[in-house]
Amino acid sequence: MSPSANKNKGLGKGFGALISDDFDKSLILSNSDRIEKIELDKIQANPNQPRRHFDEKALKELSESIKQHGIIQPLVVTPIKDGKYTIIAGERRWRASHLAKLITVPVIIRSSKELEQLEIALIENVQRVDLNPLEQAASIIKLHEQFSLSLEDIAKRLGKAISTVSNISRLLQLPEEAKKALQEGKITEGHARAILAIKGDKVRQDYLLKTIIEQGWNVRQAERFVVSIKEGIVETHKAHARALTDTPETKYLSKKLNTKVQIKRMAYGGKLEITFNSDEDLDRIVKYFN
Repeated sequence: MSPSANKNKGLGKGFGALISDDFDKSLILSNSDRIEKIELDKIQANPNQPRRHFDEKALKELSESIKQHGIIQPLVVTPIKDGKYTIIAGERRWRASHLAKLITVPVIIRSSKELEQLEIALIENVQRVDLNPLEQAASIIKLHEQFSLSLEDIAKRLGKAISTVSNISRLLQLPEEAKKALQEGKITEGHARAILAIKGDKVRQDYLLKTIIEQGWNVRQAERFVVSIKEGIVETHKAHARALTDTPETKYLSKKLNTKVQIKRMAYGGKLEITFNSDEDLDRIVKYFN
């Protein structure tokens, strides 16, 4: 199968294709790929694999499944030297196969050139203008986890700041409802980052998402809500109130002064912003208080 086929068939198919449970789906793209049997002791883990922790209980469960049903999805490996191979995708299955005491495992062998082309294709995919932030995040995570690239390396290749790449990749940690809202354009990436900032507080994450959608909160309001929570405001309705720029009091003043008046909450107290359109307008407002 040609590299161009890899790119055309495996990429650009939307978020579902990018965020598959196992990266093999992005590599195993054709039934014509030849699956080979290789002795388990000829395969080694990728020393640059960022993932270091593997849940022991989950591995034992997988090994029992392998004993009963075999390995359903082949590992993806690349040759190194002396007849040895290193794992590109499938390290969990490799570890579980050891526990299951298998002698051989099914693999698909990819050359370093093919892997380089896949990496380039993924980088090109991240740079596509039609990708939504979650699709970009999924591609970045694949480059990080499956090609052992650091976020700093990815940022350099994409020509972006590392903070930008890090913020995009974190979007995959959003609650499912927020992911859906982001995909559908109901919230912006800025809103999503505010929701992420209170990760672990599912109740208030859900509240913030609902409020953004139903009340049309802008990003600044969402951020003020989050800041209030982080400053120790326990009651959600109080955090909500601190995020508002319009209150009954500001509306009253706006009507009296015939101009826009907003309140900006701070850690302690806040400030009142009165809009004026010209020096003459400012004089008019000042005279009101004389």
